[in-house]
This record gives sequence, C-alpha cells and structure tokens, in this order.
Amino acid sequence: MIGYGNKKIWVLPGVYKPAEDSFLMVEAVLKELRPSDRVLEIGAGSGIVSAFIKDRASVIAIDISPCAVKCAKLNGIDVIRADLFDGIKGRFDLIVFNPPYLPSGEKIGDWLDFAWDGGEDGQATINRFLRQVKDCLTENGRFLLLVSSLSGVDAIMERMTSLGFIVEELLSERYFFERLVVLRGRMKE
Repeated sequence: MIGYGNKKIWVLPGVYKPAEDSFLMVEAVLKELRPSDRVLEIGAGSGIVSAFIKDRASVIAIDISPCAVKCAKLNGIDVIRADLFDGIKGRFDLIVFNPPYLPSGEKIGDWLDFAWDGGEDGQATINRFLRQVKDCLTENGRFLLLVSSLSGVDAIMERMTSLGFIVEELLSERYFFERLVVLRGRMKE
C-alpha cells in the first residue's frame, strides 16, 4: 500500500507502483477537473488518479492489464479491461492518460511492459491514442496526456497540433534524468 495526499492505494504484484509521473498527473487532474465532467481514465494502473477524480466527478477507468484492473477494483474504481478506446461508447468531457512513454527495445515479459514500454521512440502508444481521442471527446472536451523529455515533448506537441488540437503545457516537473510534462489538448474551434 502507498499513501499520497489523503489516499491509501493498494498496489498488487504486476501493477505499476505510483511514482512521480502518477503524482504529477493527480495534481494536473485536480487543477483541470470540473464537477460536471464525465471523465475517462485510460491506463488506470492501480487507480490512483481515478481515486482522486471520483471524489469530485463521474469517472470510468480502463486498463489493458488484468492485474491492473483487479488492483483498481480493489481500490474502489469502476474499471474495465480494454486496449485504449476499444469497447468505449459515448463521449467524455475529460480524458486522462499517463501512457507508456519510455523508449525501449527490451521487454521484461509481463503485464508491466504495457505500463512503461512506449516502443522504440517512446511514442507508439501515444500516437495510437492521439489518432483516436477526438472520437471520444464531447464538443468542448479536452484531454490530459503525460509525456517525458525522453520521448520528445516537442515532437508530440507538433503531432497534436497537426491532428487539429490546441495544445498547452499544464504542469511539468524536472528530475535529474528527464522532464515530465502534462499536456492539455482540445479541438480547435
């Protein structure tokens, strides 16, 4: 079990243990969230981000890992097992995603690969998300996407702009080996 803010979160074996990126996303969500928002969290992991959302708004979470789904449920989160937007119907005011963003090549061979392995340049899952997200946003919907300097923040922002999104840097934090950034995206008017 880990504690953050006023929450205690169970973390089961095979589930990403909340760390700096998770905590930065919690802070970004608390800054962005409106009580009227209908929220979708993709890649819920332990459910820490949704745990903070559910106190203030309606949230459903998804994760590809059966270990993470079990863990998030243990932490009181409404969660389903899915890959990105597969099986998701309806539109959301806010979509939150802390994706696998680390450039990789080597896999450890279990469900944790899905939590951190962002492909060769760290952008594989991010690019899939960006191609699909607008189909699940309400007219004035927005999304929060956590990215790392290790996977090219500027390149990701350029990709978002080329797909028709207005992009803003909501929060960032610098660590000795990387800079983590939460980007806010919304459709151009």
